[in-house]
Amino acid sequence: MRNTIVDVLDIGPECTERFIDVAALAQAPELQITLAGCSNLSGRYCVARSSPLEHTLFYTLSGQGKLTTEHNKYTLTENTLIVLPAKQGFEVKIDAPHWDVIWLNLANTHRWKHLNLTEALVLYEQKLESLHLAMELLYSEKSATLREGVIPILSHYLNTTLQSEAQIGGQNRLTSLFLEVEERLQFDWTIEAMCEHVHYSAPHLHRLCQAQYGKSPMQQLIYLRIKRAKSLLLNTRWPVAHIAAYVGYPNIFNFSKRFKKSVGVSPSEFRK
Repeated sequence: MRNTIVDVLDIGPECTERFIDVAALAQAPELQITLAGCSNLSGRYCVARSSPLEHTLFYTLSGQGKLTTEHNKYTLTENTLIVLPAKQGFEVKIDAPHWDVIWLNLANTHRWKHLNLTEALVLYEQKLESLHLAMELLYSEKSATLREGVIPILSHYLNTTLQSEAQIGGQNRLTSLFLEVEERLQFDWTIEAMCEHVHYSAPHLHRLCQAQYGKSPMQQLIYLRIKRAKSLLLNTRWPVAHIAAYVGYPNIFNFSKRFKKSVGVSPSEFRK
């Protein structure tokens, strides 16, 4: 189901944000960064864009955020980088007592054309503390000459983290695969079927899944099936057997066993 995104800018008084001066960003014209900053968020914070002109990056230093797009919802935990493509609506909000992030807007030009993804890209276990420190220095250092020493650090981490067009394209194909999976949960999805869909070997698919979702392909499939089952149990009066079949478990015993292992209670107990 699609979420309708409308423009929101709701930042409470307890939030602090440090915007990097445009003159500092202009010292790295090849990176085409239009805006960037470091934020320490607590209390009230929600930003939504219905059709952003630039690509947006959020990297979580600590705490937790929540991202909603037209297709999915994501939890943004420590060391998670989210890549939000231009012209696609999103909403980000704080999802814990605090959320510390760095963020960048990248121009939607040929330089970053491989970020024109079909859906948001989430990269887990990223180590970008040096990028954070470089951005803090760009904010605080007033000398253009001294800032020049920081620019290569910024350039290195953006170029290596956002990788090549082919690598980002691989993550894009993975996102498309699981959008397809989510739309047809009743299908008999096997590793072989998934590999055929994206034209990857099983080991390569496994590596990409671990990098993007923190799960194996089958674990991600189970997660999506149980997520849908929970929603149907709470919001419909369908018999459990019908819900089981709808999310890809024709055998109700296998469904109940898997559901209890994932959620901690049986489907019937969860519904009550």
